[in-house]
Amino acid sequence: MQVTLTHYLVLSALIFSIGLFGALAKRNVVTILMSIELMFNAVNVALIAFSRYLPVPPADAAQQGLNGQVFALFIIAVAAAEAAVALAIILAIYRERRSVNVEDVNLMKW
Repeated sequence: MQVTLTHYLVLSALIFSIGLFGALAKRNVVTILMSIELMFNAVNVALIAFSRYLPVPPADAAQQGLNGQVFALFIIAVAAAEAAVALAIILAIYRERRSVNVEDVNLMKW
């Protein structure tokens, strides 16, 4: 059995679905952030699979289809920055409210 583009896309869809479920169903902010990271990784799998399996136009033959890998690196960089900022915000909220539960964290109420 040969692994095809469809296999990678199904894997990506499953990982994205798990991340989406976790982001919508969980109440802990840290778990929600982990679910968002899962969704980013699912997109990375799809981009790299497209880059690997789709044909390369003759004009891009020198790049050898590296566009998916470059986009994946950008997504990893954005995810790292997002995680750093989000964890700093979570620490600040925890120091103030002593909870990281989504229902307990309502900054608009005093």
